[in-house]
Amino acid sequence: MAVGKRLAAAQGAWICFQDEAGQVMRPPVATTWARRGHTPVVEVSGKGSGRISIAGLVCLKPGQRGRLMWRTRLHRGRTGERGSFSEDDYIAFVDQAHQRLQAPMVLIWDNLNTHVSRRVQALIATRPWLTVIRLPAYAPDLNPTEGVWRWMKRGLTKHRRPRC
Repeated sequence: MAVGKRLAAAQGAWICFQDEAGQVMRPPVATTWARRGHTPVVEVSGKGSGRISIAGLVCLKPGQRGRLMWRTRLHRGRTGERGSFSEDDYIAFVDQAHQRLQAPMVLIWDNLNTHVSRRVQALIATRPWLTVIRLPAYAPDLNPTEGVWRWMKRGLTKHRRPRC
C-alpha cells in the first residue's frame, strides 16, 4: 500500500479502492408474529425477482473530499444473461471514474477473475493514466469499500423485527 501512496503523491493521482458486492432481491424476512393459534402469513411479491450486483470505488486524494462512485447491474436469471459484471463493465466504470476525477488514478482491487483476465490487462495497458495495484488473496480489512457494503447491507436488514 505504501508504494501506491508514494506513486499517487508523485503523480497527483487519486487512490481508488474498487470492490463488488451482491444482494438478492428477495425481501429479508427473518421473523414475524401472529396471534396464538393463527399461522403467520407473510406476503412477498414474486419468487425472488433476481439479484443485484454493485461495483463501487472509494476514491481518496490528500486535500480533496473523498468520493464514492458505484455502478449497479440487475440480474433476472434469464437464459443467456450474464450473472455478474463483465470485463467491459469494469473498464467502462474505471473510464467513467477517470472522467469525473479528471486526474490519474492508482486503482487498488482484488484478484477477481475478470480483473486479472488477459483482456482487462490489455485494456489497462492502453491507459497511461491508470496504475493498478492488486490486493492479497483475501484481505477485506485493506479495502475500505468492504465497509461500505457492510454498512449498506446492515441498512437493508434494519427493518426486520428484533428478536426478543
